[in-house]
Amino acid sequence: MDDTRRTFLKDLLTTPSPSGYEADGQRVWVSYVEEFADEVRVDDYGNAVAVHEGTGGGPEIAFTGHADEIGYIVRDVTDDGFLRIAAIGGADRTVSKGQHVTVHAADGEVPGVIGQTAIHLRDVGEEEYDDLEEQFVDIGAADEAEAHELVEVGDPLTVETRVRDLHGSRMAARGMDNRVGTWAAAEALRHAVEADVDATVYAVSTVQEELGVQGAKMVGYDLNPDAAVAIDVTHATDNPDVESKHKGPVELGEGPVITRGSANHPAVVELARNAANDADVDVQLQAAGIRTGTDADAFYTSRSGIPSLNIGIPNRYMHTPVEVVDTEDLDAIATLLGSMAVGAEDAAPFGVNV
Repeated sequence: MDDTRRTFLKDLLTTPSPSGYEADGQRVWVSYVEEFADEVRVDDYGNAVAVHEGTGGGPEIAFTGHADEIGYIVRDVTDDGFLRIAAIGGADRTVSKGQHVTVHAADGEVPGVIGQTAIHLRDVGEEEYDDLEEQFVDIGAADEAEAHELVEVGDPLTVETRVRDLHGSRMAARGMDNRVGTWAAAEALRHAVEADVDATVYAVSTVQEELGVQGAKMVGYDLNPDAAVAIDVTHATDNPDVESKHKGPVELGEGPVITRGSANHPAVVELARNAANDADVDVQLQAAGIRTGTDADAFYTSRSGIPSLNIGIPNRYMHTPVEVVDTEDLDAIATLLGSMAVGAEDAAPFGVNV
């Protein structure tokens, strides 16, 4: 990954973007794609769409990732100045205590910590994980009045972490889910522009995926492309603490993951597999017997049905502050998506032969 693409990725990863509060992250994304897109537009909820205009006779294909990340939200302030919180999206209660957090308040960032009683004061061996609603944030306020001078009910919080380059091509950060997807969608568009493909290509950064693929429902209705590819993280199951019943074929560094079944349209799956062969990109396969759990689930039922596909980026420790990806997988998916844009015209129309 060259320096420009790495800087873009790190800018995305270091810009807080909890579900329902994605504007700052979307500004980073829009600023990047404006450099090469023919048009960029943003709807009323903050979904961002960048366009490469094709020749006019080619198909329309959308490459999408979701901008939002999990987090917390202030739901109450106690008499003694502590904050009670609730989850934004699928926040993991087992990794929250003892974390540094930032409250994104109207007047600026407010630092805090999620309290954890010292080991000396607990009955060791009998602990249970408290629900998030039972946990609290300490911002240093002396009482309720002082806390209210700094924050309001409804302010979002994110865990305070940093992006770290691990050994080789591995990278760790909060919010890989799904900044890597929006990064890939932007890079797909850049590849399409550089190849001047005949298809009209949309790069999309959706909002509120973690709350039930809400942004994708809006975008699918608005765009109604001939095909949609949702890029999201998927579980890499190659770390030692994954139980055997959850083991799958997905490994970090072995390439993008093409999903088969449920929402994944056979013709778009075929386009992806042919594009991988054409571009000499190694890919992995995974099965989705019921649903993908990604924006693809919204796109394929939008309007009268949009042929859709979920392509995954292997990710360890999903929904924790230390998600790990391999940047070689990111380079590979950008190349794969660019190849799909090139091949879209020959693959269209997308339909099932009955």
